[in-house]
Amino acid sequence: QVQLVESGGGLVQDGGSLMLSCVASGSISGIYVMGWYRQVSGRQRELVAAISRQGNTYYVADVKGRFTISRDNNKSTVSLQMNYLKPEDTAVYYCTADTRNYVGANPQYWGQGTQVTVSS
Repeated sequence: QVQLVESGGGLVQDGGSLMLSCVASGSISGIYVMGWYRQVSGRQRELVAAISRQGNTYYVADVKGRFTISRDNNKSTVSLQMNYLKPEDTAVYYCTADTRNYVGANPQYWGQGTQVTVSS
């Protein structure tokens, strides 16, 4: 089992920045992909960004150039630097981990989520 704890959410103005961080614990040696998803109330969760153990990254189109995902394998952490935030980025953001080489809708492990609110 893997436990994930996020931090760093909050309220920011349109155009501002936030950094989300996530620490993994438990059976961390098998983690291959870590990622960030978000969910707006009443809508499905969507993948925002993901990073493999080797550092290969994936971003959903509307965050490319604004968000940066990074990972420290030694510390079992993953971060999401979010710049030029927009009101439509408002959501609960979830950290995820997977022992498979998998980027999709159903990663194996989820954090509890952290709220990001961007005011206009």
